[in-house]
Amino acid sequence: MNTPTATLSPARIDVLGGEEARFDEILTPEALDFLTELHDIFEPRRRDRLEGNRAQRHAIERGQDPDFKPETAAIRADRTWRVAGAGPGLVDRRVEITGPTDRKMAINALNSGANVWLADHEDATSPTWHNVIAGQVNLHDAIRGRLSFTSPDGKEYRVQDGPTPTIVFRPRGLHLTERHLRWIDAEGSPAAASASLVDAGLYAFHNARALVDAGRGPYFYLPKMESRLDARWWDDVFSWMERRLGLDHGTIRATVLIETLPAAFEMEEILYELREHCAGLNAGRWDYVFSIIKHFRTRGRQWLLPDRGSVTMTVPFMRAYTDLLVQTCHARGAYAMGGMSAFIPNKADQEATSRALERIADDKRREAHAGFDGTWVAHPGLIETARTEFDTVLQGRPHQLDRQRDDVSVTAADLLDFTIDGGRVTAHGIQQNVSVALRYLDAWLRGTGAAAIDGLMEDAATAEISRSQLWHWIHQGALADDRMPVTRERVEWVIDAELAALPRSADDRLDDAAELLRACALGEDFPPFLTVPAYARYLCDDGR
Repeated sequence: MNTPTATLSPARIDVLGGEEARFDEILTPEALDFLTELHDIFEPRRRDRLEGNRAQRHAIERGQDPDFKPETAAIRADRTWRVAGAGPGLVDRRVEITGPTDRKMAINALNSGANVWLADHEDATSPTWHNVIAGQVNLHDAIRGRLSFTSPDGKEYRVQDGPTPTIVFRPRGLHLTERHLRWIDAEGSPAAASASLVDAGLYAFHNARALVDAGRGPYFYLPKMESRLDARWWDDVFSWMERRLGLDHGTIRATVLIETLPAAFEMEEILYELREHCAGLNAGRWDYVFSIIKHFRTRGRQWLLPDRGSVTMTVPFMRAYTDLLVQTCHARGAYAMGGMSAFIPNKADQEATSRALERIADDKRREAHAGFDGTWVAHPGLIETARTEFDTVLQGRPHQLDRQRDDVSVTAADLLDFTIDGGRVTAHGIQQNVSVALRYLDAWLRGTGAAAIDGLMEDAATAEISRSQLWHWIHQGALADDRMPVTRERVEWVIDAELAALPRSADDRLDDAAELLRACALGEDFPPFLTVPAYARYLCDDGR
């Protein structure tokens, strides 16, 4: 008797999200085939990387301090290798403006006068189905000089004639999925698509050739990197994309955000793994603080960080991290990019704006003198201030790669000394964390990933600091400046009070924001990323 042979289903990507105008231009059969091939090859390895990162995090939580790895000492000791460096259009990166890819914000970024626009599908984007695919439509039009927008009140926005910033696209991190696309593997098993592969794959498939023809290239910012093996995964993805799209090897260039604590101990190894596609590293300061809290949250009061406002770039452990980044980059021919200035000018309050600009000038002056080659800002009104500080130091040069920072000697102990003189947990800090988290999550749930709150541009990274500090203070029994402990009940009361005080509207999501904050800040379990349960619970059910 013959046994029937099982028929294997061909691998494919199914579209579960709703149809909107021009989505068919992005989700073409050819693009979906490209995504399918990417998933067939790289999705199993992505899952392996997530498990490896999880194991590393659990080891630190259990008491194993991160350190420079002895098994990669030969990479660090070999002073001969260099990274590919700047591609066309990336030689001058003095000021980079960051922001989401909605049509109006994209036009503002391209008209800003910055050297680079970080087109962000990660921390500054709420990953609604509309935002993810409409953002790709907007990038497609921007790269081809066809981007325009008419607001509901009839105001027209267009990209001005003349040079525009080089686009560097930030896809979502390895830990995130895209549930509106379903990958069916060769055996017929379904799974949510990888957000990283969806974002990077669609961008490269539709735009790589047009970018090269325009004298630039397909450039990426890579978020949430935790090890050299994450970098190796991305390098293999880029090499495959180049072969599949008929691009010369090394056409794709990436800048890696060093925004996790484990990655700070593997900067050289990350550069090495990506060396044929690497342009530089960026000091992702806010996510770095969040990562420290996350990894040390179970290890006692000595690891507590004080109010967010006390964790400045001049405290010793943050200075050690940024000095090491500059030294590492310049030794390998990579650009060192400074962190975000989140202040927002306020035309209605010139005095507050002047104070903010002074603080920004101080921050950018410090970065320029430390050896950074460029920096980030969140608003066009900050570009002139930031550029002035870098111009003063660069003196007409596009970078300062020749500044090797031989004076820097950073140890593991320096990176792990989280002492902040005079830093305190305060009642105001508790209230501020709750208030910022509630208002940001309300915006995020309504589809806005970068929100102006109290004169600062808040994104997912700063919301993560807010909720993780609350969790940490509660579970380690922190004492506030009023000599009262930070308890679950106390924070619950603050949440209720802030919720009652905030103005309400018919379409707000503040009740959902409060429910989410309670789940992620007051529970026994600590979700490694706030946006993962938020996305699964609130952004997927109705197909938005």
